Amino acid sequence: MTRHIFKRLLPHPMLTLLLVVVWCLLNNTIGPGAIVFGAILGLVIPAVTAPYWPDRPSVPQPWGMLVYIFIVLWDIIVANVVVARIILFKSNADMKSAWVRIPLDLRKPEAITILAGTITLTPGTVSADLSSDGTELLVHALHAPDPDAVRDEIKSRYERRLKELFE
Repeated sequence: MTRHIFKRLLPHPMLTLLLVVVWCLLNNTIGPGAIVFGAILGLVIPAVTAPYWPDRPSVPQPWGMLVYIFIVLWDIIVANVVVARIILFKSNADMKSAWVRIPLDLRKPEAITILAGTITLTPGTVSADLSSDGTELLVHALHAPDPDAVRDEIKSRYERRLKELFE
């Protein structure tokens, strides 16, 4: 009985925590008012949207996801420097942009979404399309003299880790 009440009040505890943190960050304060209002949002939003999440995704390895987040953050920092150098010091004729097709080993929609978001968040690349059967991702790279190397790096650096986390 208590578990059922807890599940109704907190259907997505991690989302609740995330909403409280994001609310405090948006308000640029960790004052009691921001925390209380963030907690209210963190309780109401997941409770109202719970019926639309019938298959709640689970992350079996939260520490693995944390490692993945740090890898992505590091890659974003490095890619910002690389893209700035490309823009500042390469002429348009020297840039070799390319469309890269990435065959996916991932099958879970959540993992594919995180992969596509990771690619788009990293400066210099953007996820453009997912094939209708979900087996291939189309990515545009700002500078890719070797498109196969871009594909291999995405598969080994991101997709492999997401496959370990989700499948």
